[in-house]
Amino acid sequence: MASRLVQAFLLLGCSWMPLSRTVCSVSYRSNMFPALETELKQETLPDPYEDFMYHHLQYYGYFKGPACLSSTLHRQIEAVSRDSLMLTSLLKSRQLLHDEFGEANPHLREPRDLFAFFSGSGSLQAPRWPIECEVIKENIHHIEGVPPQPEYFYQPTGNEKIPEIVGEKKGTVVYQLNSVPTEGSYFSSSRVGGKRGVIKELAVTLQGPEDNTLLFESRFESGNLQKAVKVDTYEYELTLRTDLYTNKHTQWFYFRVQNTRKDATYRFTIVNLLKPKSLYALGMKPLMYSQLDANTRSLGWRRQGKEIKYYKNHTVDGQQPFYCLTWTVQFPHDQDTCFFAHFYPYTYTDLQCYLLSVTNNPVQSQFCKLRTLCRSLAGNTVYLLTITNPSRTPQEAAAKKAVVLSARVHPGESNGSWVMKGFLDFILSNSPDAALLRDVFVFKVVPMLNPDGVIVGNYRCSLAGRDLNRHYKTILKESFPCVWYTRNMIKRLLEEREVLLYCDFHGHSRKNNIFLYGCNNKDRKYWLHERVFPLMLSKNAPDKFSFPSCNFKVQKCKEGTGRVVMWQMGILNSYTMESTFGGSTLGSKRDTHFTTEDLKSLGYHVCDTLLDFCDPDQTKFTQCLAELRELLQQEIHKKFNELGQDMDLEGSWNDISLSDIESSTSGSDSSLSDGLPVHLLSIAHELTQKMKKKKKKKLLQTRKQRNEQYQKNHLIREFKSTEDASERAGFAFTLQKPPTFFKNSRNTSSSTIKNEKPRMNELSGRDKGTSLDPPNTTTLTLTKNKKRMQKEKPRFTVSCSPKRSTNSSQEPAPDMKPNWSWNRFPATKRGCANMEAYPSLHIYTYP
Repeated sequence: MASRLVQAFLLLGCSWMPLSRTVCSVSYRSNMFPALETELKQETLPDPYEDFMYHHLQYYGYFKGPACLSSTLHRQIEAVSRDSLMLTSLLKSRQLLHDEFGEANPHLREPRDLFAFFSGSGSLQAPRWPIECEVIKENIHHIEGVPPQPEYFYQPTGNEKIPEIVGEKKGTVVYQLNSVPTEGSYFSSSRVGGKRGVIKELAVTLQGPEDNTLLFESRFESGNLQKAVKVDTYEYELTLRTDLYTNKHTQWFYFRVQNTRKDATYRFTIVNLLKPKSLYALGMKPLMYSQLDANTRSLGWRRQGKEIKYYKNHTVDGQQPFYCLTWTVQFPHDQDTCFFAHFYPYTYTDLQCYLLSVTNNPVQSQFCKLRTLCRSLAGNTVYLLTITNPSRTPQEAAAKKAVVLSARVHPGESNGSWVMKGFLDFILSNSPDAALLRDVFVFKVVPMLNPDGVIVGNYRCSLAGRDLNRHYKTILKESFPCVWYTRNMIKRLLEEREVLLYCDFHGHSRKNNIFLYGCNNKDRKYWLHERVFPLMLSKNAPDKFSFPSCNFKVQKCKEGTGRVVMWQMGILNSYTMESTFGGSTLGSKRDTHFTTEDLKSLGYHVCDTLLDFCDPDQTKFTQCLAELRELLQQEIHKKFNELGQDMDLEGSWNDISLSDIESSTSGSDSSLSDGLPVHLLSIAHELTQKMKKKKKKKLLQTRKQRNEQYQKNHLIREFKSTEDASERAGFAFTLQKPPTFFKNSRNTSSSTIKNEKPRMNELSGRDKGTSLDPPNTTTLTLTKNKKRMQKEKPRFTVSCSPKRSTNSSQEPAPDMKPNWSWNRFPATKRGCANMEAYPSLHIYTYP
């Protein structure tokens, strides 16, 4: 009997121990799970679930014995407290969990890296830094607050002082980072906390309470300050750190100062900016945050600064030109801790805290699923959110169209994160409009594409030392994982369903307002359709969004950007949304800085415009197309007036290209691609060669496939021989036909080519109120474009009539409602009488 018991233990994969130790172990685990104590005392009947668990756990290697145990062996195990042994073995597995109420119903742990990002205790994944970076142990946190009054642009007086740059020769270095990887080095490894060893104190040591030297610090998440030089009692020259592993991209700054004096006027001058134009020259002010004001008055970031001047630094010879930003400020308190930043910071930890709140929300977690898209170079998680309401059937799930949104491919453009936060706040809310959007669409959201750059305080690059928004076509998955996996995810998504819209959220440092960059559509069936969504957005947010600032020209230097690559993959409405670092020049917000609430409200307007764009009532869509034609006519007239030429638009419309009308997007914050780093050139070459070899290699065919191919070729040859015989038989009759056939065929062909593009009179003067799509061309043109046109799908319409929600808590104030000018659109409200309420099901089908 004893030997059989030993055999039973070994079959279960359990280590041998005396019975007393087993009972103690079960008793200890019962204390951990109180509900198990009463369960052990009850006699359990054979359960089919047990056999399933044995099969499942043996498949994954948790049991080495046979999965199906005989009934005799079951009875022998039951004789030695069958329940105790089974529960002990199950609880030893790290892949099994018990209910949170303590009931003994073990279930499999959800797969790692798919769901279980955050533990129930609320712990977050600590950011991983390159091993060269020193990181202080303090946790930096800021409150969100809206300024009580509008913050207007600085108005230059013309008497702003231009301080002379003196540098270290005449000044005193009070803060300097020593080990900063620059161009020539490349990322090798990372760890939590960055550089090993003791973190040195870089700030100067104060000589006593009367010493008024400021104490600088930037070795925290998203911080950026390389050096501070004290050139006078209250005057400092600041040098920003370049993006890691590069020698450029100095724009983003974020640092801390301590030991402040209340009544003194301080001057700060950043000496190594690289852009010749900046919004600081148009009145933008830096941001300041007072820790004492936050603690005592709940005041957050606010615009501060006087005597603001942006100018060229003439002291550097033989190098790339630098530009300077200088401003003066008075601190609100003595002995305060203050921060300065280029824009409202939004760190990787801020994102994790937000995602943690979503996963812990029992309602939002039902329709928002968190995944790991990939790991960055440093090993930080790139998160992917799938947001949609559960579908009752797989057919309903497959019918949904997709919307893809992303942000922070450029880490210093934190305004993209605030727009993304506003979008997520609304789409995850209980608003009827949000629920309708989740019913109709599948939202794929990548809230932070470049977490490494955000963590280390880069402005534009990843740890590969390159701008990721120029490498969406890359084949180097290990070097550019974030954009490679994003493109691959969208590619797979396009195979499953139509992607209605793609939008990547960015920031802009040289133009005010918010606007979109898109791609001109070459398909005449959807002529000007890519401009409808931006025009609608400008009507829904007239005091923030500027349609005249939008541009749809595709330049060769932008072919590696997200919007162009996704457009080439087949997404018609593919955009880059540019949000200014400054403010608005429009409407009620004219000459004021944007706050975080302004940017978050734009996220709501994106959702609102998406409902208008897909409204079954085509009134708004067709009215926008008509208005776009009028705007295009005006732009063409303006273009030829500038050239001093007269042009008959009615007769020469087909000779005009939309790309020729628009200017380039050189006004954008674009950076030319630097190519691959030196250490990646050989890897890219090897991968390219391997891909060419794979394309040339032909797969071996089976005998059945070879026979089918032979029969197909044989039928083709017979068909050709039959055609040749018929042609020879009718050759004499063909020669006797009049020669006008060839003339007519030429005329038909030429007229077809001339009519290939729509004329202005056809689009503006004729058939008003009917379909605004360009007129059909001749049969020859349709035949040539048949395959291409079949791939294009008609524009999406919502299957149920949406209705505007009246929940003011989730939407902007009434004065911020859409203003469709000139009463263009009839007051057609979306009724929700026909909306179906999806019942609560035990089994959900997610796309």
